[in-house]
Amino acid sequence: MVAAVAAGAFVAAGQTMQLHQPDGNNHESTADGVVPLAAAGGAAAAGHHQQFTGVGGTAPAPEVLPVTRTSDQSDEVNNIVKSQQIEQEIAAYEAELARPKFWLPAEGRYTSGFGARWGTTHYGIDVANAIGTPIRAAHDGTVIEAGPASGFGLWVRVQADDGTITVYGHINTYSVYPGQKVKAGEQIAEMGNRGFSTGPHLHFEVWDPAGRKINPEPWLNERGLYL
Repeated sequence: MVAAVAAGAFVAAGQTMQLHQPDGNNHESTADGVVPLAAAGGAAAAGHHQQFTGVGGTAPAPEVLPVTRTSDQSDEVNNIVKSQQIEQEIAAYEAELARPKFWLPAEGRYTSGFGARWGTTHYGIDVANAIGTPIRAAHDGTVIEAGPASGFGLWVRVQADDGTITVYGHINTYSVYPGQKVKAGEQIAEMGNRGFSTGPHLHFEVWDPAGRKINPEPWLNERGLYL
C-alpha cells in the first residue's frame, strides 16, 4: 500500500511538472490544452496592442498637463487693454492738436461790413446765401443763448473760454441749446431771413471779453479766415 501511494504521488508530480512547462509561444497550458485567460490576454495585448476600458485593467494613466494660471492670463489681457487705451488716447490727442480752432461762420457772399449804415451803426458783417445754408461755430465755446431775439428773429450766442462772444443772427433754425459745448466748425444753425432782414443772410458779430462789439472781419483775418 505504501508503495502504491508513493507511485501515485510520483505520477502526479510528473504531470504537474509537465503542465507547467512552457510551450513554443511561452504560454502555459493546462492538462486539457486550454490556455489560461491571463496568459491569453497578455499575448493579445503584446501582439495587437488592444486597449480595454472599464473598471480595473492595466491601461496607462492619463498624462497630466501643466495648467496656466488664470492670473497670468488676466495680467496679459489687462496689459493689452491698457496698450490699446494708450494708443487711442494718443490718437485722440494728435487729432485734437490738428483740429482747426477757428472756422468761417458761413459760406456765401459778403454783402455788408461793420460800421455806419443807413444812419445807424451796423455792429456786424453780413454773409448772404440760401435759406438753410449751414451756420457753424466760429470757435470752441459754450452756447449761452439760442432762441428769439429782438431785431434778429432768432439768434445763437456762443462764448469762448476767454470771454469772447460771437453772435449769429437772422437764423432760420438752430440745433443747439444753452449750456451746450460746441467746437469750431460744428453746425449750430441754418441761415434764414427772420427779423429785420432784407434777404436770407447771416448777421455775425464779435463781442470782446469786455463786452465791446468789435469788427468781426479783422478778428477773423487774425485767425487765418477770410470772407
